[in-house]
Amino acid sequence: MRRWRLVLGGGAADGTGCALDGADAQMDGALAALYDQSGRDGGARGGEGGRADRREGGLGASAPRVARWLGDIRTYFPSTVVQVMQKDAIERLNLTRLLLEPEMLEAVEPDVHLVGTLLALNKVMPEQARESARAVVRTVVAELERRLTQKTRAAVSGALDRSARTHRPKRTADIDWDRTIRANLKNYLPEKNTVVPSRLVGYARRQRSVQREVVLCIDQSGSMAASVVYASVFGAVLASMRSLKTSLVVFDTAVADLTDRLHDPVELLFGTQLGGGTDINRAIAYAQGLVTRPADSIFVLISDLYEGGVREEMLRRVAAMTQAGVQVIVLLALSDEGAPFYDHENAAALAAMGVPAFACTPDAFPDLMAAAIERRDIARWAEHHTAAP
Repeated sequence: MRRWRLVLGGGAADGTGCALDGADAQMDGALAALYDQSGRDGGARGGEGGRADRREGGLGASAPRVARWLGDIRTYFPSTVVQVMQKDAIERLNLTRLLLEPEMLEAVEPDVHLVGTLLALNKVMPEQARESARAVVRTVVAELERRLTQKTRAAVSGALDRSARTHRPKRTADIDWDRTIRANLKNYLPEKNTVVPSRLVGYARRQRSVQREVVLCIDQSGSMAASVVYASVFGAVLASMRSLKTSLVVFDTAVADLTDRLHDPVELLFGTQLGGGTDINRAIAYAQGLVTRPADSIFVLISDLYEGGVREEMLRRVAAMTQAGVQVIVLLALSDEGAPFYDHENAAALAAMGVPAFACTPDAFPDLMAAAIERRDIARWAEHHTAAP
């Protein structure tokens, strides 16, 4: 009954007859401030005369009060629930303006969605809030790097090694003896107690030069906020690998090349400008100029495909890239969210030319890059590793 009381929210209509006290009452107050009906301010639910025309919270416009509320929910709920409540508070109670207050920024639970909101506010953020905002972004980026860097490096490095495998190694040092022996076990001579290899398996001589070019092209419209955060972190990881030449551009109706910021993903993120229109065609045109070795290049477009530019030209550019040998991948989202909203017509047109468009989680992205480096069938990879959008 206690749990039902917390769900239903009290008042004459909840039917539980259960009273709350102590921590339960405080938890109920924190929930009521966000999810209660109009007129609630710590008292009974419902508006004037016990009636409620619409649901709205009662946090008010005071930044200190909101900061205390943020502290309360962190006390009563686990971090995953806190992140949901923070997101709801920003959307339902229009707390965007209050996020510009340092006191509030210091009280929030840092997560990807909050980073997206802060980046959208970057241009209007007062100076006194900037360092607090950067601290929030820095915390989230550090956690993402801890979670994703090792897996990405391992997957990509392994793929680069496998793609360099040869059956005609030039030096003894380049022979992979384990694979060579396994491949020639049928040639074992018992009387000699040895294996006579009919073919060698090894690696081409490791080159210090770049083996692959990677271009990340990221739609920075408001709906892609989480994807921008994850893609920026992955871009920084890939850029740290000497065998890859990594470029990163973001776009709305204009294109911004942020490659020179890949060494610092926090600075990179603050170089984005979330919101605005979308001109995918212009972004692809710019990205084409970054590709110098088409046969060794991977172009990753992260966008919901709602094109505000010239659609036909966009499709022609993608077709030209694939015909030149570029491995083109279109991600409708790079995030942990569910099925994204996207332009189905453009996705179908890309699929018709052999470029599947699908959503990808951050945990699956390293393996996706490995598949691209090895020139595996990306459509087949997507069928086995992603859910249909």
